Amino acid sequence: MIGVLGGMGTQAGLDFCNKLAMINRGKIDQEYPLFILYNKSNIPGRPESIGVHTKSLSNSSGKPRDLARYNKVLKSLIEGCLSLQRSGCKFIVIPCNTAHYWYDDLQKKIKIPIINMPNEVFQYTKKNSKKKSKIGLLATEGTLKTGIYSKLFNKNFILVNPTKNLQIKYVNKAIKYVKMGNIKLAEKTINPVVNYLIRMKCKRIILGCTELPIAIFAFKSFKKIKSSKIFLDPNLILANSAMAKYKKK
Repeated sequence: MIGVLGGMGTQAGLDFCNKLAMINRGKIDQEYPLFILYNKSNIPGRPESIGVHTKSLSNSSGKPRDLARYNKVLKSLIEGCLSLQRSGCKFIVIPCNTAHYWYDDLQKKIKIPIINMPNEVFQYTKKNSKKKSKIGLLATEGTLKTGIYSKLFNKNFILVNPTKNLQIKYVNKAIKYVKMGNIKLAEKTINPVVNYLIRMKCKRIILGCTELPIAIFAFKSFKKIKSSKIFLDPNLILANSAMAKYKKK
């Protein structure tokens, strides 16, 4: 059974579960995968807890600057994962990119495996993109600040982020609109940043916040989502990885 720790945000968790079901459509109920979604929407805000407005995320010892806020999120993530573990799940997925800043400390407290979403996106990109090609990254400020993608991608690719102005004016707002349920406005808001990354000659664009695939693919068929040649959807990649692991169990 697959454990899904959702709620970051709720729309993103539901989007992951929908994709998990869609890629393994059954003719009858019993042919669909077994999974539990824990929509733990009370986990403290990840970007705010990282401290995206500080010059550095860590002090000279390498520890997070604000340990109290860091530990508060970690504690909530541990509670969620332990609940899924007790429910009989064999492994866990977390459809939130920014939450993977806590991945190493979280996995130490959980006995069952937690699939690392940014790493799955990296492995997929290595197989499907030319080395040293430009890859755009759309994400929360927290994800950009922590470097959870740049640490993986920088040796093999040229990672391109939006300008600070585009991030604040468009990316942050598009993510906020999805969380509010205003998908049409989110879709309209994110387009200028997508166009910017295409002008920067990015061959692929990582939708590195799980709200963004909802905005980008708003009102499009699942077939078009799967066949996209430019967008890398971490939720879809994670769903495929989860199904591959599920079938081995």
